[in-house]
Amino acid sequence: MDLSSLRNAVLFYHEAIRAYGELVDGGATITQRELLRSGLIQTFETTYELCWKSMKRWLEINFSPDEVSGINRREFFRICAENSLIYDVNQWMEFHQARNSASHTYNETVAEEVFTVALKFLPYAQDSLKRLEERS
Repeated sequence: MDLSSLRNAVLFYHEAIRAYGELVDGGATITQRELLRSGLIQTFETTYELCWKSMKRWLEINFSPDEVSGINRREFFRICAENSLIYDVNQWMEFHQARNSASHTYNETVAEEVFTVALKFLPYAQDSLKRLEERS
């Protein structure tokens, strides 16, 4: 299974978080912080999408497309946990909800909530990638 897109997204996400931290610590203006936050949220969205789609592909290849077709996201993440692709279903549901809310980032409160969750996502994405690499 080709994981190069996911690998690149996780690396880029890591760099985006690092750059955000450096620029904010370096005294970025409020406008610069908002732009960086917006970019980081978009990078979170992309990385999250690639993570769950890669897990779905892995399950389809190793089991059956019917196994994951038409199920809700909680059930999907439960199956992923059963197959050692993730370890925390509830945390992945939080990421899923943040991803769904990301389209409402014009609302300052929602944007800040999504951003806060997005900052927690990197180690989970890295772990998922590692698990997929080990099992592929």
